[in-house]
Amino acid sequence: MAISIRVRGQVQGVGFRPFVWHLATQAGITGSVWNDEQGVLIHAWGDQALLEQFRQHIMAQAPPLARVDAMESSLLPATATAPAAFTIAASRDNGNTHTAITPDAATCPHCLEEILNPAARHYGYPFTSCTHCGPRLSIVRAVPFDRAHTSMAPFQMCADCQSEYDDPAHRRFHAQTNACPACGPHVWLEDRSGNRLALHSSMQVLARAATLIQEGLILAIKGIGGIHLAVDAGNNEAVQRLRTLKQRDDKPFALMGADIDAISRYALIDESELQLLTSSVAPIVLLKRKADTGSRLAEAVAPKQSRLGFMLPYSPLHLLLMRQLKRPIVLTSGNHSNQPQCIDNNEARHNLTTVADFLLLNDRDIVNRLDDSVVTVMAGAPRILRRARGYAPAPLLLHESFAAAPALLAMGGELKSTFCQLADGEAIVSQHLGDLEHAETAADYRHTLNLYAQMFAFKPEAVAVDMHPDYVSTRMGQQVAESSGVALLSVQHHHAHIASVLAEHGMPVDTAPVLGIALDGLGFGDDGTLWGGEFLLADYTGYTRLGCFQPLPMPGGAQAILEPWRNTLAHLHALGWEATASAFSDSELLRFLSAKPLKLLHSMIEKGLNSPLSSSCGRLFDAVAAALDIGRERISYEGQAAIELESLARTAHFPDLSPYPYRLSNDAVVQINWQPMWQALLSDLSAEVERALIAARFHQTVSEAVSVLALQLCHTHEIKSVILCGGAFQNQLLLESISNRLHQSDQQVLIARQMPMNDGGLALGQAAIAAARLLDRE
Repeated sequence: MAISIRVRGQVQGVGFRPFVWHLATQAGITGSVWNDEQGVLIHAWGDQALLEQFRQHIMAQAPPLARVDAMESSLLPATATAPAAFTIAASRDNGNTHTAITPDAATCPHCLEEILNPAARHYGYPFTSCTHCGPRLSIVRAVPFDRAHTSMAPFQMCADCQSEYDDPAHRRFHAQTNACPACGPHVWLEDRSGNRLALHSSMQVLARAATLIQEGLILAIKGIGGIHLAVDAGNNEAVQRLRTLKQRDDKPFALMGADIDAISRYALIDESELQLLTSSVAPIVLLKRKADTGSRLAEAVAPKQSRLGFMLPYSPLHLLLMRQLKRPIVLTSGNHSNQPQCIDNNEARHNLTTVADFLLLNDRDIVNRLDDSVVTVMAGAPRILRRARGYAPAPLLLHESFAAAPALLAMGGELKSTFCQLADGEAIVSQHLGDLEHAETAADYRHTLNLYAQMFAFKPEAVAVDMHPDYVSTRMGQQVAESSGVALLSVQHHHAHIASVLAEHGMPVDTAPVLGIALDGLGFGDDGTLWGGEFLLADYTGYTRLGCFQPLPMPGGAQAILEPWRNTLAHLHALGWEATASAFSDSELLRFLSAKPLKLLHSMIEKGLNSPLSSSCGRLFDAVAAALDIGRERISYEGQAAIELESLARTAHFPDLSPYPYRLSNDAVVQINWQPMWQALLSDLSAEVERALIAARFHQTVSEAVSVLALQLCHTHEIKSVILCGGAFQNQLLLESISNRLHQSDQQVLIARQMPMNDGGLALGQAAIAAARLLDRE
């Protein structure tokens, strides 16, 4: 009997062909296996029972980095001649690409053992890898994933490496990144003037780099997906100097610890977090900060934060460096604030020598910029906050009802931008690309968009964009649609948030409407106002707005995002400014606000001049944070006030306080009115109640109000499923409190796991909505 087996999924560059070869050879099956533009194809000869067992083993025993999404079998023609043995054939490509590129993977235990073994050929070599680990997306220019299509192409393998590469029994068989000290990339140290230090081995280079860090100097380190800036995390002067030179005022830095024991000195780690830290993704994991244990980190690492973002060394270079350091290091993106991370040696020399004292560089090009992924564990599961290295560009398999949808390109949002290519029932979402309001990031977005189109031979038949006309991604999408002569579809921001969760949970195109609760900063609403505290009855094709936070003005427009006190003023204006100012005239908050140009501001609010209405949850959190003197005057990064407000609430000694009062309106679109809360909150401030208790009561208030309205709407409209989405749900206190309340009322609650719940997941939702609309027209 002879069969053809088609395997689709994450099956190239992960040792899948030698794995199949081993299975077949051990079972006495003859035939061949090869990569092509569809994935992996196998032709196998043997008796029926043996071939069926062979198929089952392929599914059940795939290599560590492989992911089998689908496997189809068919009979080969009876005329086909059985070969004498099972072989691995060369890759084939007819230009019709549908295969996945594997995400970059952290160093595997086998390679780790080799780089630490003085008797091994790869001892101390910082670019050691195999089919189970190493760079993938960061070095690839085209598919299939063959060496000629990667930045390893210039490095011709030595005889020893070639022997491993050619041996089907070796774990480096067809490992496209295979290299050793004799033939592979090399690392060196240079000062900020470009002078290389006279060091003669990788071990010497890394030993010197470690010494420089311990001396308090700043190093630029070229890693896997980009160049980082590193400094001793226990040296407050050095960390503060990095902040000043990098122009990063308050945003917390990511940390790298040598091992789990090193991290556990500073943070609490549960089993789920341990699995994340030690996984092949090796993301930054947000961990609960320990109280002072005598081994302090610099205060400037994460000011006013209750959590620390830690990762483990994920490349041999990082691992060899960290083994020589006594403390964790700050490892932050190599850039000035609001610019893309540097990936090129000359780019680093040009842009980073004003920050870094020395540069640790190498001669392997980074093709695709990849930030470190960020994950946290909330509501009983890992939640991705930034999806990049280790996750992207692994495709998401959609419900089979999407298989007939045309090829779609979705452009994502303005902040935390990603784009999505949807075709053949699966979605490929790009890595995190940053905030498009900055010109350099927008240019990098265009570059990555073109690179993905080239790599995947992707030609969209329609383009989906956010409804906001001024988003850079919207304008880019309009240009793509016009130049390609394809349809352009606009998608409401919060509808896309909801659809993203539906799509990743495998819901069909015709799924029944759900209640989507989308809480975030801002999104353009279909009534011309800015939304952000939304309760939508939604499916893929449409939505009805059932409820929202009370819309209030944003005095100064975009300035209200940067200056939280403006939002406080808007809420107190709605409460009744004159009466409020009179009742609380002796409060520090009212004295602060009274020093502002109130006559002008009140006039702007009343006349609607540069004071757009917004139902934003984010602006509510900003308003309360400013009332508590958190980031009151100005914030330096998105969400700062809300993040610090949550951190303060976590310190409350009595977290189960009763909520403040609030009111639900009787309007067709039910509004949550916060004026009763403000009256009580101001009274607490005047009574000098502990700020942490006020912050905790505020969180309780929002959680109860959202839950009560959600359950009321579910009862009225007979809804069984609720989706929680939007960037505000990155707040653990909010997410867990609301999800628990809904679960206790027997509601099915869906929350993102494979995609960010913030704007990083918008592109997937846009693509799913556009696909459903086009399928609905057929």
